Amino acid sequence: MFEVTVEETFAAGHALRNYHGKCENVHGHNYKIHVTLEGEQLDAAGLLVDFHEVKRVLNGIIERVDHKFLNDIPPFDTLNPSAENMARWFCDELAKDLAASLRATDARLVEVRLWETDTSIAAYRP
Repeated sequence: MFEVTVEETFAAGHALRNYHGKCENVHGHNYKIHVTLEGEQLDAAGLLVDFHEVKRVLNGIIERVDHKFLNDIPPFDTLNPSAENMARWFCDELAKDLAASLRATDARLVEVRLWETDTSIAAYRP
């Protein structure tokens, strides 16, 4: 089994709804995201996926939230912008946008890990 992971970073602000504590106030994070794909087949070039293509797609999604207040951006204008919900949203968006690129091999998106801080991580596996 082959596995590849790409990593990117972005910054965003949010305020957690239905939470009682400091994080209900407006605050921000420097997020780190890991996107992991796996599969057993490599393409003709010996690649599971093209790192450049995965990063291109991921950066396109990041552009929608980077240096923004998440509570103002769909779906987080109604969905609480918790790290868990963000990890799932990134996973869903990546799955849609990478579908064509993954057809060349049996690669599949297996995990998105989102760091809110150096010590706090949320992960989502489809």
